[in-house]
Amino acid sequence: MQITLKTPLDMHLHLRDHEMLQTVAPLSAETFSAAIIMPNLVPPVTTIEEVIAYKERISKATGNLNFDPLMTLFFKNDYSYDFLKQAKAHITAIKLYPAGITTNSESGVSSIDSENLRHTLEAMSELEIPLCIHGETDGFVMDREKEFVPIYEDLAKNYPNLKIIMEHITTKDSVEALDRHPNLYATITLHHLLITLDDVAGGMLKPHLFCKPIAKRYEDREALLKVALEAHPKVMFGSDSAPHPQHAKEACGCAAGVFTAPIALQVLAELFETHNKLDNLQSFISDNAQKIYHYTPSPKAVVLEKKPFTVPETYDNVVPMYAGEEIAWSITSLS
Repeated sequence: MQITLKTPLDMHLHLRDHEMLQTVAPLSAETFSAAIIMPNLVPPVTTIEEVIAYKERISKATGNLNFDPLMTLFFKNDYSYDFLKQAKAHITAIKLYPAGITTNSESGVSSIDSENLRHTLEAMSELEIPLCIHGETDGFVMDREKEFVPIYEDLAKNYPNLKIIMEHITTKDSVEALDRHPNLYATITLHHLLITLDDVAGGMLKPHLFCKPIAKRYEDREALLKVALEAHPKVMFGSDSAPHPQHAKEACGCAAGVFTAPIALQVLAELFETHNKLDNLQSFISDNAQKIYHYTPSPKAVVLEKKPFTVPETYDNVVPMYAGEEIAWSITSLS
């Protein structure tokens, strides 16, 4: 059995910087046509000059691979209209992080409400710059995303012309919010379609499955699966592939992030085939995102075959999901 995916897109990707960038960027660039690149570096990407410089480093790391890094700015509430008008030529979206809620988000927004953020959000609405949000409060860890849904809805209601992307959703509450507001959209990761908190901590702790937002309950995973497998037009694939050195994952104070970039397409093919939904994978992996972002990627075709593939134990010093395990699908050609 074979399937050809055209112009796969990863609409939420961490490439980091420096040595880590050199390791992981080619792994995404080989199989994806483009990806939305997260700006939470140290320090975060907040100026046009930093956007341009980071994109140049990514392009250098990916060499001749046919890959378009879609850049983002780290949200600040003092961006002027004139600044954003200039920045629009260099970015695809702006990413909002609640302060301290995830990796390198200490300088994020401490108070998120429609009035507090009006200065920047009105300019983004007028300029048609999408807003991507890591939607978690600082409450009890299993309830953080559920508690954030009213914030999503408040923003969607008060800025009806602002395209809002609920990033890496993990709950049925977020899924249900999708159809209540025409300007709410979502990305869904590979790992949240596969695991629950039981997989992370139900037995021996598995640090390479620990991420933020944390994996939730079975009913949450089922809600995510339903809209992904049906290729709901308001959802799209965003891996949130988040590499960390092995020593930072296998340690006290385990870093949050699951590294899935090298196996994402293969495992998605297996998942969709298992549920007899292979015909919908193209929409989930590319077509929906093209429509949501009004973006046309460069041509790329990835041929996958139902043939066993053993996932490497590490990629340099980064451990992938399913390290050392056999998965059912392989990538057989790229063009």
